[in-house]
Amino acid sequence: MRHGKKINHLSRTAAHRKALMKNLSCALIQHKRINTTLAKAKALRRHVEPIITKSKDNTTHSRRTAFKYLQQKDAVKELFGPIREKIGNRPGGYLRIIKTGFRQGDAAEMAMIEFVDFNEIYNGGTSGGKKEEGKKKRTRRSKKSASSSETKAAAVTAAATAKKTEKASGEEE
Repeated sequence: MRHGKKINHLSRTAAHRKALMKNLSCALIQHKRINTTLAKAKALRRHVEPIITKSKDNTTHSRRTAFKYLQQKDAVKELFGPIREKIGNRPGGYLRIIKTGFRQGDAAEMAMIEFVDFNEIYNGGTSGGKKEEGKKKRTRRSKKSASSSETKAAAVTAAATAKKTEKASGEEE
């Protein structure tokens, strides 16, 4: 029984699995989107997302840690360059897996794995998922905002001051 075993071995030895993840990671970082089987895509997401999180702080230590997992200078440069700029403000969930059907030869379930911020079609045409300056960020919480209560309080005080000035001007006449 395999109770508590979370890693998918993908029918490979440890060394073969490690090499597969390195190559898939580098291909994903360089091309921003790859097609593979669903099982490999899910294993790849668990492998790559911690590396992407490490790339958020551009230090020598984090670069060396990323190089330890990727073993390619070009992939590390790409990760700490354009990818880091686009995902810098995202708290997690950097990759998206989309099922694409079944492979013709062996009917394996195929999937496309891609970076969320590099797909302009899903992001509504904005690059990098950046919001326009005029729009406010929508939240899921239904908490009253402090700004609306401040504007209401300001309106009440303005109305009270207007009444006082009317009374004062009425008394002076």
